[in-house]
Amino acid sequence: MANVVLKVSEQTREKMIKYYEDKKRDKVIPYVVFQAQDLDTVITMYESGKVMFQGVSADVDADMWREIDGQSKIDKVKLKKEEEKYYYSSSVGSDEVGTGDYFGPIIVTSAYVRKDQIELIESIGIKDSKKLDDNKILKIAPELIKHIKYKSLIMTNQEYNDKYSDSYNINKIKAIMHNKVLFRMINEENPEYDYIIVDEFAREQRYYEYLSGNPAIQRGITFMTKAEDKNLAVACASVISRYIFLKEFEKLSDSLHIPLPKGAGKDVDSIGKEVVNQYGKDKLKEIAKINFKNTERILDIFIH
Repeated sequence: MANVVLKVSEQTREKMIKYYEDKKRDKVIPYVVFQAQDLDTVITMYESGKVMFQGVSADVDADMWREIDGQSKIDKVKLKKEEEKYYYSSSVGSDEVGTGDYFGPIIVTSAYVRKDQIELIESIGIKDSKKLDDNKILKIAPELIKHIKYKSLIMTNQEYNDKYSDSYNINKIKAIMHNKVLFRMINEENPEYDYIIVDEFAREQRYYEYLSGNPAIQRGITFMTKAEDKNLAVACASVISRYIFLKEFEKLSDSLHIPLPKGAGKDVDSIGKEVVNQYGKDKLKEIAKINFKNTERILDIFIH
């Protein structure tokens, strides 16, 4: 479900009132000019001049009015320039993998890419690791690490389970790990960079709140959504993190003599039960993230 808010001109507001005339809802809402439903999108126009679109196709409907209002073309040009600024730069980026996998560690990597390396990095085939299959990552990551500086941090599931609590949640864990690899990169390698970029998993203020009390905090970070698509340093960090994760995951599977599945789906539950049958339920504390719902489903047959 998307939720998009626009501020449009008075002229466009009048067009919208006419357009949605036969789609308006009857209910009266304070400070609302009208509320209408067009297929699966609910449109709410406020007296303030803002219009909210809610629903599966909210972004499509909002884009239509953005273009009518004359915003679309300008915004796209501005957005492209902004994204190019971050892409064609010397930068340090960080990204993590493993937080959504029941088995396997969490890996966070910071990578440094100089502007004059961009063409080389692209020729290797680097992009967001989520868009590359594991076989491709296993092939290109060794080539990548020959050319760039990077710092990685591995958190085992035993460490994760020891730390995780209501006050020490996954975002705090990620913030601490990102901060460590970024601080190490900047202070150990002393790179010349234009930007430090992190894929936004928490608002900037909240991110630094997670680091409260830490004596070594890396500041000057630019937080952005889908950063791995907009910056090669983050993309490289994503690929290297995934590569290390795959290698660690393979070691874990070999040590158990059980092929572990990735993710947190139903196949994870069945293999988890096999692990418990062979090694006992305490083994999960070493190899899995026990706060996941999978643990309840895995142990259910042993509780009843």
